[in-house]
Amino acid sequence: MPGSTTSRKFHWVYVLLSLRDRKRYIGYTIDLRNRFEKHRSGKVISTRHRRPLIPIYIEGCLNLEDARRREKYFKTTGGRRFLATRLKIFYKE
Repeated sequence: MPGSTTSRKFHWVYVLLSLRDRKRYIGYTIDLRNRFEKHRSGKVISTRHRRPLIPIYIEGCLNLEDARRREKYFKTTGGRRFLATRLKIFYKE
């Protein structure tokens, strides 16, 4: 059956906020816990100097292509607007 998740893993698209420079990092992974630990411990070069980081948005996709496309979208002007609207209350706090 198309779309069945019984034996499929999710591909996660996530947004991290740097508490140092208040900028966002957008990525995707199949293992959120491991990836977040790598960010936290400074093993990801692109976020090492921006720690500490907190996850502010997570989406699950059933296949890699959709996750990559969603990540790419979040990095566009339209995607940034979507995230700003979606996280409106978060940014007001």
